[in-house]
Amino acid sequence: MQPQADVESVLLGPILPDRECGDCTACCTELTVDTPEFAKPAGTPCIHLSNKGCGIHAVRPHICRTWFCAWRRVASLPDEARPDRSGLLVSLNFVKEPQNCLEGVSINVRVLAGSDAIANGMAATVLDSVCEQLVPVWFSDGSKKMLMHPDNDVARFVLSGEAAPAHLQDEVAAWRERYGVFGLNH
Repeated sequence: MQPQADVESVLLGPILPDRECGDCTACCTELTVDTPEFAKPAGTPCIHLSNKGCGIHAVRPHICRTWFCAWRRVASLPDEARPDRSGLLVSLNFVKEPQNCLEGVSINVRVLAGSDAIANGMAATVLDSVCEQLVPVWFSDGSKKMLMHPDNDVARFVLSGEAAPAHLQDEVAAWRERYGVFGLNH
């Protein structure tokens, strides 16, 4: 678990001291947890979740003590982007068997059930904030998962291994260098 925490700090930044989870418990329902200490499927409320938050907060599992959504780490995300306010849960995603090199380590922006984040523009604001670096960004609206960053032209050349046109060569090369470790065609 510790290597992921280091990757999260490198890619998303450290925990911001002025941001607290407060009443937000989106991660307690939305995320898959699969550790030796504790496990639960995605979309299922944690068995310890009560109407007052975590019922075992003082002795909660290690994963719950050390995992933080991107809102707690990314300063460019507005205060309104906290998951319970925005209807979006943004996190770093680790896929053990990625289908391609852009899925292994990526930012995942999930629309929560009942959210109007697409209609009210919050999804666009959040995506603008997280699509600024060499980290793939996926967006899930509950029915499908879409690659938002890099753009389609760059992703196509990164994944195909084909030579990129001159205006995209540097960007494609940078993505390939960073994500080639995951293999170009899985």
